Amino acid sequence: MKRLFAWFRRAEAVLGPPSPRDAAACAAIHGASFNRGWSEQEFEQLLTDRSVIADRVTRGRKLLGFILSRRAADEAEILSVAVARTARGQGLARRLLDLHLRRLVGLGVRAVFLEVEEDNMPARKLYARAGFEEAGRRPDYYVQGRARPAAALVLRRDLV
Repeated sequence: MKRLFAWFRRAEAVLGPPSPRDAAACAAIHGASFNRGWSEQEFEQLLTDRSVIADRVTRGRKLLGFILSRRAADEAEILSVAVARTARGQGLARRLLDLHLRRLVGLGVRAVFLEVEEDNMPARKLYARAGFEEAGRRPDYYVQGRARPAAALVLRRDLV
């Protein structure tokens, strides 16, 4: 019964911009989500890069997920979206993506691209629901730590 009450009292998830202080937590979530995780130093560089747009979701003081993209002129490429395993299935990735796309529109971005592993069905469903369409394919792109290589799908969404 205590768990039930704790679940109802759980703090609300809050979306907002990350800071370089989030680099270690981002690296931990990324490393648990992908075959080749990025280091804390790589995240520090990304989070201080003026061309990188980033959003995060937290509950209390705990980082639950993030999204990063790099902007060039009126286009952007989503570099990574990741949610902690313990927070998946709560719609957080969708909320992050929606907020992020709205921010990109506000910055004058007209088209967004990303790459996703063809076997990553949860991510593909997320992007399809958000209006992304396949624009290309890179055969055998993902090879590290795999029994068989997987293709990368290049997805695109026009924002205006």
